[in-house]
This record gives sequence, structure tokens and C-alpha cells, in this order.
Amino acid sequence: MSRLTEAASPSHDLRLLLAAAIGWVAVLAALRLPAAGVVALAGAGVAAAAAGTWRAIGGGHEEVMTRESRAAVLRRWQTVMLIGSVVTCLVVVTGCQRLTRSAGPIPAAAQSHRLVQVDAVVQSDPRPIAGAAGRTLFLVRVDCTRVTLEGQTSAVSSPVLVFADGAWASISWHETVRFRMRLKLPDSSADDVVALGSATGAPLVLARPGPLTQAMERLRADLRQVTAGLPGDAAGLVPAMVIGDTSRISPELSADMRATGMTHLNAVSGSNVVFVMMAIGWIAGWLRVRARWRVPFVLVGLAMFVLLCRPEPSVLRAGVMGAIAGLAMTWSGRRAGPAALGAAVVVLLVVDPWLAASFGFALSALATAGLIFFARPWGAALARRLPARMALVADAVAIPIAAQAVCGPVIVLLQSSVSVVGVPANLLAAPFVAPATLAGVATVLSAPLGQAAAWLPAHAAALPALVIAWIAHSFARVPGASLPWPSGVLGAALLAVLTLVALLSGPWVIERCRRHPGAPAAAGVIVLALIVPVPGLNPVPPQWVYVACDVGQGDGGVINLGAGRAVVVDTGPDPDAMDGCLQRLGITRIETVVLTHFHADHVDGLSGALRGRTVREIVTTPVDAAGGSGSEEEPSREPQVRAVAAAAGVPIRTVRTGDALTWAPDVVGRVLWPARTIEAGSVQNNASVTLDLRAHGLRLLMTGDLEREADTAVLAELRAEGQPQFDVLKVAHHGSKNQLPALIDAARPSVSVISVGVDNDYGHPAPATLDLLRSVGSAVFRTDLGGDVIVSGTAGAVQVRTSR
Repeated sequence: MSRLTEAASPSHDLRLLLAAAIGWVAVLAALRLPAAGVVALAGAGVAAAAAGTWRAIGGGHEEVMTRESRAAVLRRWQTVMLIGSVVTCLVVVTGCQRLTRSAGPIPAAAQSHRLVQVDAVVQSDPRPIAGAAGRTLFLVRVDCTRVTLEGQTSAVSSPVLVFADGAWASISWHETVRFRMRLKLPDSSADDVVALGSATGAPLVLARPGPLTQAMERLRADLRQVTAGLPGDAAGLVPAMVIGDTSRISPELSADMRATGMTHLNAVSGSNVVFVMMAIGWIAGWLRVRARWRVPFVLVGLAMFVLLCRPEPSVLRAGVMGAIAGLAMTWSGRRAGPAALGAAVVVLLVVDPWLAASFGFALSALATAGLIFFARPWGAALARRLPARMALVADAVAIPIAAQAVCGPVIVLLQSSVSVVGVPANLLAAPFVAPATLAGVATVLSAPLGQAAAWLPAHAAALPALVIAWIAHSFARVPGASLPWPSGVLGAALLAVLTLVALLSGPWVIERCRRHPGAPAAAGVIVLALIVPVPGLNPVPPQWVYVACDVGQGDGGVINLGAGRAVVVDTGPDPDAMDGCLQRLGITRIETVVLTHFHADHVDGLSGALRGRTVREIVTTPVDAAGGSGSEEEPSREPQVRAVAAAAGVPIRTVRTGDALTWAPDVVGRVLWPARTIEAGSVQNNASVTLDLRAHGLRLLMTGDLEREADTAVLAELRAEGQPQFDVLKVAHHGSKNQLPALIDAARPSVSVISVGVDNDYGHPAPATLDLLRSVGSAVFRTDLGGDVIVSGTAGAVQVRTSR
């Protein structure tokens, strides 16, 4: 049997892993289905378990069978029984946890944006994010235990994500606090919080965490203090790798590790757990712990490590998978690997069903599966072609390749590209992970003795950490580091099919390549021709200046900075549509995302713009999004924007009238608005960041969703300058009728671009607005008719193409 196909060996028992995979899908469904759907899903699981049990004990077997066929039938029905049992268990647990979380008045209060008082346990450190008007806000996750609404107090168990001010900066993990907040609903019922809250005032600390937790928190604080003086990226990367504290990782390092597929290294991961378990096992040997007690010794040590890192979902995931994998190695070696992975998935989904919707959980499980099924046979096959002294190199190469191969489809969902440098980057970084982790743990243990005692292990951890950071920075800047790939589920499915075909046909392809050496090159040319855009067929000219992306009923614009760099002005309502436009333009780095205001049709695509790209900053309006919001005002998406930015590690700042923006010698901007809050009309529309941009010889006026009230102030700014005419106007508010004719007459744009959705319900663009634009001699281009609108040329010679 070929070593490359050893993964398919019947020595692997796949039943529990199959049941866990089906149960995982069932949990995803149960998180989104209404109560009746969850009951039906659990009923289907019970029926499958009952049918499997009945047939497994011999019910219904009337035909005569041989011993072998009877064993095969029995095994099949045992598998059905196992799948039904796992599905039933997971769906029931998920339903119960959903009921527990949604019980009480918090969901109803969030629906009506009520103000409540709660007692809650803090579940995360306060994470600073930029707020409106230059304020610093803090993002804190809490588990509410009591809620008081209209004088009625109820016991609850509801997780809430809180946006708070500086009074929360000193709050610690696992403190019990009392505070007031205004609630709103999250985006989806599948979110792992039941509400978003805006805290009012300072929290009152009711109780400190227990002695063990306080001791662990002191160790974390000591590590942060000791590592604060480490050089460069080591100051943030060492505590991230050792205890999962990513607060000091720079946005540049975070983006580069994401681009090179190394994000698993800037947090506590399965590999860290394995190294810690190995170290604890070595300590057990050094202490001469008896063999029968070594596994409990290691597990106790692992439990303490998890407490040190805090038992958050990502840490629990790494800890449980590491523990079960280690026990599997003790019990029956590699054969128990699939069953151990299946058990890990089931245990984690029982503890936290919302992990089923986590990309991190999917990547962790897939990477572990890749190591179980493919790393060893691939390493063995490679070792046969290497000198004996380089046998370890074979495993070092096989491990990252196996992990990357099976994780590829999920990574495509995150960044809509296939990393070319992920395998070599991880391969080079792999030898430095263990020294950084173990030296970091030694730093934690020695830090309570003083900084002098911890200096040596801290700097020993810094050296490999700096190498890991250097690898991430270097590979992220390699030209062609990633290939564009279709986004969304279809792109992931395409890569999954190609990966499966490659795995199954690997031995046959290798044998044919030996006989026909030119075949791989020909196949590579064909694949590249299919997935890489052909420049001659691309409607985007090389020297394009501005593109209004076809994002539906919304705004999403891109200013070209060259070499795959850009400025993005609004991101539309759809992440996939915005990501697709940036892919078509070849944008891999965004210097600034300008979000003109916080309406969904301008900001909900932000996650798509960030997907797989390095983003330096986000710029927003300083006007308080909640200010003046009445019943007719569309809800602000400011909390969601700040949550997405915080998760991606992208800083946010605000701008106002008179601020200058410089991205390149020939690409500069001036902020014309806002200078104040306008209460008339839509507060948020009239708060739109309005830009006078000069890019590659063209002058563009970007107006967001301005209405007449703010148009008047912008016109005054332009007239004060004495040069109000523009080459390109991005027409405000999708061409609505609420335009100021005097502003359009003063601007007299050669080209007007309207970003608008096909057959929208608003009647955009208004016929009166189209007539107004044409009356000043402006050529009008619309995304609903032409798709992407692509502007190039120079002043007086503006050229426009459309994508369809």
C-alpha cells in the first residue's frame, strides 16, 4: 500500500469523527433555527439513534447472513446509532443553552433599546478602540447574572458585549460589577452574545475573583511588565504566544501574520499546548513521578496553564484538543487519533455550542485532522528521498503542508485568496515556536521573583519571537504572495474539491509525472490560466484613478495608490461584493478606509474590505452617531464597525473640516465636512465625511450621503477657496432628490458617478437629480446600469469605462 494513501487505511476508526462532523453541522443549524426546528432536529437524532440501536441488537434481521456480512451490517448500524446519539446530545445541549441565554428580559429590552441595570461577571480585559469625537472606548464582554428593569430584578445567564468609556479601563477579568447600559440586538441570532450594550457611567465592583484566579492574574501582570521592555515586536508577540494576550501586538504584525497564514502563532494554539505538555512531562520525569501518575501530573499542569491563559473559547479549544491528542498517544498511538479528534470536537461543542460558528475552531479541527491523516505518511514518503540524517526535515516539511492543505478552504472564506507563502513561512517559523513558548513559560514562573530573575528567560523568548515576526513581515511583502480566488462558499467549495482530487489522485499523478516530466508545467499553466485574470481581458486600465464598485444599494469607492495599494471610501452593504471589487482591482493593502457615516449601506461591507488585506487605519466622522437619532433615523452601525475593527486590530480615528490627508505625492485630500452636528434632516447623512481629493491629476468630490443642509456648508467651504470646480463628483445619497442645485452648479463636474442598486425601493436616482446633473454638462454613470464605474485620465480628459 502506498504511503501516500495510508491515510485511508482501515486501521483508522472514523465512526466518532464522522458523528462529530455531522453533529457539528447540526449545531450550526440549531443555532439558527427557531425552537420548532431545533425540536425537529433533536427528534431526527433520536429516531436515528433508536433505529441504529434496534438494528444493532438484531431487530429486523430476518435474512440469512454470513458471519462477515453480519459484522459489517452490525458495524453500519452501530455507526448510525452513534451519529444519532451525538446529534441528539449536541442539539439538546445547544437548545438548552440558547434557552438559558435568552431567558429573562435582556433580549426584549435590547429589541426596544431599553436602559437596564445589571450585575455581571467580566469575561475579557477592556479592549481600547477609537470612539467618536476622539474619545477612547473600551470593548468588554460580560456574562450578566442579574438584571433590573422597571424595578423588577431577574436572575439571568446572558452574555453581552459592552461598549464603555474610560471608567472601565481598570476593570479586571472575572470581577463582578454592577452598571447601567442601553441595549440593542446583535446582527444575528447565531452570535455568541444576546445583546450589545452601551454602558452609562462607571461600574461598581461587587466582588473580586477567587484566590486562584487572582494568583494567575498576578502572573499575567508580571509577564506583561517584564516583556514591556523587550525589543520590537517581541514585546507584543511573547505574551501573545505564551498567555494569549494580544493587546500589544502591532496592527502591522497582525496583518502580516494573517497574510502569511501565521495567525495561529500570535495566540495560544494547539502547538503551544503540545510543547507545554512535553515540558511538563519532562519535569515529571526529572521529579521521578511514577509512570501511573504521569498522565494526571501532566493534565493538572495543563489545567494550570489553561487557567493562566484564561479558559476562553480559543484556549479551551487548544487545551482540550492537546489533552485528548496526548491521551490518545498514551492509549493506542496513531490509530486513536481520529476518535480523539472526534471526542475533542464533541466535548468542545457541549461546553460552548457557539464554537461551531467559529473560524478558529474550524481551522484548529481541520489542522489536527491534517496532522492525523497526512503528516506521517507524507513525511515518511519524503524521508525515503532524503539522506538519513535529514529524516527530521521530512516531518518538519510534511506538518505545515498537511495543515495548510486541509485548512485552505476555510482560509479562502476569510481572505478570498490562496497564500503562496503560507507553507514556507510556517515551515521556517516552526523551529522557533517551541523555544519562544517554553522560554516564555519560564519567564512567567520566574517573574514573581523580580525583573532581574526574569530578564534572561524573557530575552531568550524574545530572540525566536523576533525571528517569527521577521518571517511574517518578510513573506507578507513577497510579490505575488497570494493568488486571487473566488470568494464566499463557492470559492471555498471549489478549493475543497480541488484539494480532495489532489489528495486522492496524488500517487497516480506523481507516477505519471515521473514518466512525463513536462506534464506538471503544462498543468500549472492551465490552472493559472483558469484562476488568474488575463490583463488584456480586464476592463480596468493600468492607470485607473477611481472606481465606484458595484456593491448594490450602497457606496463603495476605491482610489488607486499603485502597487496594489488603495484608499477605500465606504464599503457598501455586502462584504463579499466589496471584497470581490478589491480583488478585481488587485488591492492587497489599504492605507485608509474612510467610512463617511455609520449607515449599513456604507459600512456593513467593512469585513470584506479587511479580508486578507493589510489595513493601516479607518477614518470616520466625529459626529456622535447616536446624537439626534429619532424614530425615523436608520439605526447606527457604529458599534458593529468598532467591533469589526477591534477584531482585526485596525485603529480608528476621526476627521473634521480642515483636516489634511496625504497618501502619496500626487494623492492628497482635504476634509470639507463635518464641522458640527446638524439636527435637521438625517443627523447621520449630514454627518458624512466629505472629501476634496486630488488624485493623479484629477479632482474628485466625495459627498457620502449629504443632504441639502450640509451641502450648504460644503458649498461655503468651496467658495471660500475660490476653486469649486471638479472633474468627478460622487453624487450624494445614491442620486436622491435631496440635492442642493447650487453645489452641483458650482462643482460642474465633467463626470458624475451614482452608486445605486438595481430596482431599488427608493426610486434612486431621482429623475430631477439626473436632469440637474445633465444641465451642467456632466456625463452620468450609474453602477446599477454599468456595474463597476472605472475612472482614469487627467484634468480635462476624463475617461470612463464600466465593467458591463
